[in-house]
Amino acid sequence: MTVLQVFSKLCRPGLQAFSTGVRKFSLSPNGASQSHFDVLVVGGGTGGITMSARLKRKVGAGNVAIIEPSEKHYYQPMWTLVGAGAKPLNKSGRSTASVIPSGVTWIKSSVQEFDPDKNLVRNDDGTQVSYKYLIIALGLQLQYEKIKGLPEGFNDGKIGSNYSVNFVEKTWKALQDFREGNAIFTFPNTPVKCAGAPQKIMYLSEHYFRKTGKRPKANVIYNTSLPVIFGVKKYADVLLEIVKTRNIEVNYRLNLIEVHTDKQEAVFEKLDHPGETKTFQYEMLHVTPPMAPPEVIQKSPLADAGGWLDVNKENLQHCRYSNVFGIGDCTNLPTSKTAAAVAAQSAVLSKTISLVMKNQKPTHKYDGYTSCPLVTGYNRCVLAEFDYEAQPLETFPFDQGKERRSMFHMKADLMPPLYWYALLKGLWGGPKPLRTLMHLGMK
Repeated sequence: MTVLQVFSKLCRPGLQAFSTGVRKFSLSPNGASQSHFDVLVVGGGTGGITMSARLKRKVGAGNVAIIEPSEKHYYQPMWTLVGAGAKPLNKSGRSTASVIPSGVTWIKSSVQEFDPDKNLVRNDDGTQVSYKYLIIALGLQLQYEKIKGLPEGFNDGKIGSNYSVNFVEKTWKALQDFREGNAIFTFPNTPVKCAGAPQKIMYLSEHYFRKTGKRPKANVIYNTSLPVIFGVKKYADVLLEIVKTRNIEVNYRLNLIEVHTDKQEAVFEKLDHPGETKTFQYEMLHVTPPMAPPEVIQKSPLADAGGWLDVNKENLQHCRYSNVFGIGDCTNLPTSKTAAAVAAQSAVLSKTISLVMKNQKPTHKYDGYTSCPLVTGYNRCVLAEFDYEAQPLETFPFDQGKERRSMFHMKADLMPPLYWYALLKGLWGGPKPLRTLMHLGMK
């Protein structure tokens, strides 16, 4: 029996147990008729839905509410494959109503103001909701408008972005329509979610060019604002060998600032030479947008100096308000912002809140675990896993610093059901137990 088969069997009971059942939840489209909840969750993305499920089991569904304006919930890690034509977009989304835990109140609104001194939030519809405990899971905001010429430039058919439901299919169109010239892939000069995604689509595109006979006429270029190709040396060494073997050009410390669609030009600032720019012609351009913390956090007392939610890196409790907690991309946790990180954080945060509710000091610690399945083609993947110290923290008992078909299938075929039927149900807190089993108790 293979390692993946063992992994699948371990997950199957949870998947089957929660893949069926009658959905019941309380919808409050204009604000909750109940204005106070023991637990209020702000944000209906991965972290928010996961923590709603976990807290429902602790305090009861009627005592939990979630504020989220969107009708649709997306499994965004799939968009790498959608942009490469390997998965359809409709497979990545489900209705928000279907993923909110049964019995939990859905307040279909957006928070406009946090008032942690009064233990309440004010919504855009004029209502306010008070709480005993607050969990913030707002993700981050994409800032395409920070690049001159975008987002209107996405209409020209040669530009795409796997970071937005509105633009991910444009990546696939640009890839299919490519004839010859430069295919450029960018990484911005800001924190981003899934820091491997900007180059995953590059490897997939290069593979597509080879499959379709276009590779001899394609110059594949990766322009990144970073000084390295990846932040963990073990995996960076692997990726450097891949780009060398596949004749991919990598340019460091370049940041996209402007797009001229009429001339098919992309303008980059040279970060090590202030005031200087470099212009590239493109036949295809994949844009990873600048990203930032949500404005509602930035302007609140909950933010750190950079505008991110200020939480303790070990227990995820807010650094100044003991009844406020954070999870996921909106926090200032110094680790890569991924769904895998959210899974590991959810397990720790659940224990933290349980102890705080009992007036006890949090003792469980998050080690910064995160994971990035670095897809390097339509059938290969390097599964990067690491911690706060950028040290590998691998699950399987073999060297994950290699391209493997098995890891690709785990990314493409196993992780989506694990997300929908385990993580969002509050049943998956990351692979730590599996890692312990695989390594016989050794780290």
